[in-house]
Amino acid sequence: MGKNKLKKFSDMESFPHVFQLSFDDIRAGAEFDMKGEWNNRFFKNNNPIVIELGCGRGEYTVGLAKFFPDKNFIGIDIKGARMWVGAKESHEEEMTNVAFLRTKIEMLSHFFGKDEVSEVWITFPDPQMKKVTKRMMATNFMAQYQTFVRPGGIMHLKTDSNFMFTYSREMIKANGYEELFQTPDLYHSDIVDDILGIKTYYEQQWLARGLDIKYLKFELQPREQFMEPDVEIELDPYRSFGRSKRSELNIGK
Repeated sequence: MGKNKLKKFSDMESFPHVFQLSFDDIRAGAEFDMKGEWNNRFFKNNNPIVIELGCGRGEYTVGLAKFFPDKNFIGIDIKGARMWVGAKESHEEEMTNVAFLRTKIEMLSHFFGKDEVSEVWITFPDPQMKKVTKRMMATNFMAQYQTFVRPGGIMHLKTDSNFMFTYSREMIKANGYEELFQTPDLYHSDIVDDILGIKTYYEQQWLARGLDIKYLKFELQPREQFMEPDVEIELDPYRSFGRSKRSELNIGK
């Protein structure tokens, strides 16, 4: 492991707004002591909590926190060295409404209590075209989200994947969620919102290569049963190259 990466891990351990609890610790019975207590014990206010799943470098988490100082934001990812970018910026700027959590998305119910979260952002997830249960908009994830997202909580999806966008809309329809807004081309839509001013590093790359950014917003209401959509969806052809390689391709629309 390079010195730069080791330095980032060291920084992450020292940042007071970064939290980590390993899978092994959870499996051994360890509990996250702020579960259900994020507002009282960390943010010290009663403002709504918004989480970003798969936050990557944390640019979106930090950007949203700057736009909305009356909300609390938590960026979540498993890759600490990448998340270090946003964690360092928010630490140096002494932002009090930002935190970061290093864990797997599948483990979130160990970190948040019932109705603790008001909004969820899912930004540019891997569409997992061959693995339904790995899709962050799949019904097994919806069942998990509703354990800690308040009834009527807002779900946001930003993606460059037509497959993910179509699948998500079909999932919403199959389970009777209320779709509040959708567009296959965010930056050429009628939406007027502060989110248009936040473009992550990778989002800028994809826009430069001619990929439209899709956006979806819906309301999460509790469900006892879930239905996976039974529909054939055209695959994203460029995905077959893998997410790392595709950024090197000169892809047109």
